[in-house]
Amino acid sequence: MTGINRRRFSQVLAGGLFATSLPLQAGTAERPGMLFASACKSRDGRHLLLLVDEEGNEVLQHPLPGRAHHVACHPQQPLLAAVARRPERFIDLVDFRDKHLLQRIDAGEGRHFYGHAIFSGDGRYLISSENRLSDGSGRITLRDSQQGYAIVADHPSYGIGPHEIALLAGGSQLAIANGGILTHPDKGRDKLNLDSMQPSLAIIDLHSGELLEQQFMPPSLHQLSIRHLDVNARNEVIIALQYQGDAWDDVPLVALHRPGQPLQLLRAPAGVNRQMKQYCGSARFDRSGRYAAVSSPRGDLITFWDSRDGRYISQSRVRDGCALSATGRAGEFLVTSGRGKAYHYDLLRGDKQLQPLQLQQPVSWDNHMTLV
Repeated sequence: MTGINRRRFSQVLAGGLFATSLPLQAGTAERPGMLFASACKSRDGRHLLLLVDEEGNEVLQHPLPGRAHHVACHPQQPLLAAVARRPERFIDLVDFRDKHLLQRIDAGEGRHFYGHAIFSGDGRYLISSENRLSDGSGRITLRDSQQGYAIVADHPSYGIGPHEIALLAGGSQLAIANGGILTHPDKGRDKLNLDSMQPSLAIIDLHSGELLEQQFMPPSLHQLSIRHLDVNARNEVIIALQYQGDAWDDVPLVALHRPGQPLQLLRAPAGVNRQMKQYCGSARFDRSGRYAAVSSPRGDLITFWDSRDGRYISQSRVRDGCALSATGRAGEFLVTSGRGKAYHYDLLRGDKQLQPLQLQQPVSWDNHMTLV
């Protein structure tokens, strides 16, 4: 496997929609570069928010009070939101231009975060998936940046264990991955309702909280947890699944949803499906919205799919690879791993290349990556 050079990696990112909107520094002729952000764990055991530029150089290292899961990027401002891993309670809002913590949000009494949040399209609201401990219900919370991130809406997720969320095209509707798994901080990460879990994909009105559509797994697959998702411009949803049933069961691990239709379960070839080890960790569409990548970190595998017909295309081996992001070109993805590696994958050419990273010390990347 050949290493991707810095110029090529810059070209990959520069082709995208992810240019930062930062103003130029006085006296600076160059435009700002592309960046990607992820939570990670350092070799000495610290939990960090890390921002790296297109040449693999470390731009920002922000210490976190615990392990984070996903990092959201504000659509207009140099602002990142690092969201605590379930069942923790913090979101760190970090200014990555001035490199300081703006605010640490606490989930509030009787609540915890589920690891994911996003900003609304206009950047005003921070939207998070949460657990209300009093009844175990999933909640979707809107915090208003114009009111110091005070809670201004608290909607039901219409399920248990909401995890990843994504705005549909137009920005007024929200797709929710209700994993269906009941947890409580007193029990750590124990799963308390595997016999009765009901995972679902819910579509709600962002501002009213009205349920617009909900699709459930078939009863025979009620332990197939809907955890991670991505949405393309046609409002198709690619879904990464995690199975909570018997280890010997052979079940599909990817799903596709089109508006108004039941979930379409997608199955890789038998040998590949077994390699996925009943666990998918992330899903992302490419720039075109046609091709999707789904990671299976336990199986050291990234699978690729065509959303036009739900067809499995191919796979690539990435040891402990989980975090995925599209680049600005059709069929191209970035992948990072728990082993501290970063890769560029060109699906259309079947080409995987390693990106050297210039970090202060080796890290283990967490499950998700965000291009800024």
